[in-house]
Amino acid sequence: MGAKLGAICARGVCKGPWQELSSQAPLKENCQLASISELKALKTQMFHRIGAGLRPDTCGGAGERGVCADDPPHVARRLVSGAGDIKLTKDGNVLLQEMQIQHPTASLIAKVATAQDDITGDGTTSNVLIIGELLKQADLYISEGLHPRIVAEGFEIAKEKALEVLEQVKVTKEMDRETLIDVARTSLRTKVHKELADILTEAVVDSVLTVRKPDEPIDLHMVEIMEMKHKSETDTTLIRGLVLDHGARHPDMKKRVEDAYVLTCNVSLEYEKTEVSSGFFYKSAEEREKLVKAERKFIEDRVNKIIDLKRRVCGDSDKGFIVINQKGIDPFSLDALAKEGIVALRRAKRRNMERLTLACGGTAMNSVEDLTPDCLGHAGLVYEYTLGEEKYTFIEKCDNPRSVTLLIRGPNKHTLTQIKDAVRDGLRAVKNAIEDGCVVPGAGALEVAVANALVKHKPNVKGRAQLGVQAFADALLIIPKVLAQNSGYDPQETLVKVQTEHAESGQLTGVDLNTGEPMVAAAAGIWDNYNVKKQLLHSCTVIASNILLVDEIMRAGMSSLKG
Repeated sequence: MGAKLGAICARGVCKGPWQELSSQAPLKENCQLASISELKALKTQMFHRIGAGLRPDTCGGAGERGVCADDPPHVARRLVSGAGDIKLTKDGNVLLQEMQIQHPTASLIAKVATAQDDITGDGTTSNVLIIGELLKQADLYISEGLHPRIVAEGFEIAKEKALEVLEQVKVTKEMDRETLIDVARTSLRTKVHKELADILTEAVVDSVLTVRKPDEPIDLHMVEIMEMKHKSETDTTLIRGLVLDHGARHPDMKKRVEDAYVLTCNVSLEYEKTEVSSGFFYKSAEEREKLVKAERKFIEDRVNKIIDLKRRVCGDSDKGFIVINQKGIDPFSLDALAKEGIVALRRAKRRNMERLTLACGGTAMNSVEDLTPDCLGHAGLVYEYTLGEEKYTFIEKCDNPRSVTLLIRGPNKHTLTQIKDAVRDGLRAVKNAIEDGCVVPGAGALEVAVANALVKHKPNVKGRAQLGVQAFADALLIIPKVLAQNSGYDPQETLVKVQTEHAESGQLTGVDLNTGEPMVAAAAGIWDNYNVKKQLLHSCTVIASNILLVDEIMRAGMSSLKG
């Protein structure tokens, strides 16, 4: 092999590092006359050059891995922007999005982690950890002369075997409320402290189960996340209805209505200018008055139709009537509605119009011409809540809500942002579990099982690709190691205990973060999402292999040679 390499380099066929080496160690014209010592020296230089080219990549991956891995319980990162804005987070995705990353390899890994979050909603920190560890393990072999292509082949073989093991260990079960609570708790406890995670868990699971429709994809947009800077974070609650961030605009309208009909509409109840440029010319003040009255009558007719509908459905009863309009309502119309005891809210957000009909029932109307009792929804309680200068309207006690609101409370902006990010991840975790129909034991149990299976599978792999399989198996063990380290236990000792327990019992054994001892993850109710793990194995292998096969980083841009 040395003679072949020497011949290729001597002829200048290779480009990049190979060609550079050929100039550093010139060979004789006839390759047959090259001494064995010269060829060995050349070969050694080549692998040193490859290793030097890879080192910036592996260092960039390892550095980013260190940022995400060092994440003990109850400890958050503080991000400070150039403008001085402060953000506290434990979420790997938020961390990578907000950080200023300059190293090109680290930037690539951050984009992969962000893509992981977009697709599955979780697993960003694990993604960075495993890619960084794959590069670190590969670097050990490459520094001893193993070509990166061989390592990449071993990674690919190991990935296929790992996916087989994943299919074998996944647990297919009915996604009842208890199982979903376990899944959500596993996800949320990595984002916020234990007490808050346990409160959020039930709210998140109940909200997804409420908006879920049989045989239809789950639409998480039907779960409104509303922030309220008030009280403490443990007062976060699930509202089985809707919370609007504005109130009624007339002082005489009721602040609290029970057993109310709800009319959702998108009708202009105010004077509007024409859409085209136009003008009206009149000869006298009387003609102008006629014009103003005609315009006013046009709006009054619409208001009167709403009042007629209210009289028809309510009659002499004490039932309330609520109008929620996407467009404006002028003061005259508000006054007329208030006299009839109707509570009117104007300028409702467009995204809330669909949620209103799903929460309260009824139909969103675009015209007042076809108003019937069938188009009305119903709410058991509608009330206005004032917090400082801000007003909120709560619509609760709906009969069969298909849209809900998670009301996040917290004493400051940082807490609200942290809870909001955690809730989004929790919602995605529950949604994934329902759609997958299966879950995977967590606490590092899957990674230990896959690493064990890969070590047994290694003798079946031909050639030096076995070393790539071994590197992949060692890299996966970073997950249980980091879990142990972040909980204050010795990573090596904990890992050995877990591997021994797994080998003896044959059960999927993970790390108990409270004691540092091995535990059966399934029995403890610690579940991860199947599709998160599957995506993780795919993306980590592809990116780590691509980074390993890069031997040069060059700055791209306009070349002065272009003319």
